[in-house]
Amino acid sequence: MILQPRDVGWIEVICGPMFSGKTEELIRRLTRANYARQTVQIFKPGIDDRYEAEAVVSHSQRSLPGVAVEDLQALKAALDPNVEVIGIDEVQFFDQEVVSFCEELADSGRRVIVAGLDQDYRGRPFGPMPRFLSVSEYITKLMAICVRCGNPAHRSYRLAEDPQQVLVGTDEQYEARCRRCFAEGYPASSIPESELNQNSSAEQ
Repeated sequence: MILQPRDVGWIEVICGPMFSGKTEELIRRLTRANYARQTVQIFKPGIDDRYEAEAVVSHSQRSLPGVAVEDLQALKAALDPNVEVIGIDEVQFFDQEVVSFCEELADSGRRVIVAGLDQDYRGRPFGPMPRFLSVSEYITKLMAICVRCGNPAHRSYRLAEDPQQVLVGTDEQYEARCRRCFAEGYPASSIPESELNQNSSAEQ
């Protein structure tokens, strides 16, 4: 349970691999805020068109009406100036500026809840998530179940042979895997040296 401060804003991060329940947890928190009669808005990147265009939907089909935006500028334009609680799903798809904007919202007394992948399909830090993890007041890291061995899983393994970092998908394109099963699919020798260098730079 989160002990919420009074009269100040803050940032909450919900992160983990695919199929760990991140969107489900985001929806749960925003639903409780609605019950508390707080004004709520929820956003998602327009690239996420897997289920419904005008709603944020979890893999278990739980949903809340939401606004799909193409970028941060569109999110700013759609934001209600009087909103008290802001949720952003799949926040890893936004650029780095989203972190500073969420800090501005928190500094103005709003509660900001973001959910997203903390690692991409190669296990590398994903987009603005490392910065969110350093500036947020509350962090919830969820685990999925490894489809190969049943252990707790914290990585998203891509089944599709596509090298681009951003590839929105479902269980037809991805599996949740534990550290061991992830490494068996991506042995170190199979990762190009350029990608290993990217990993090293991201971790510094």
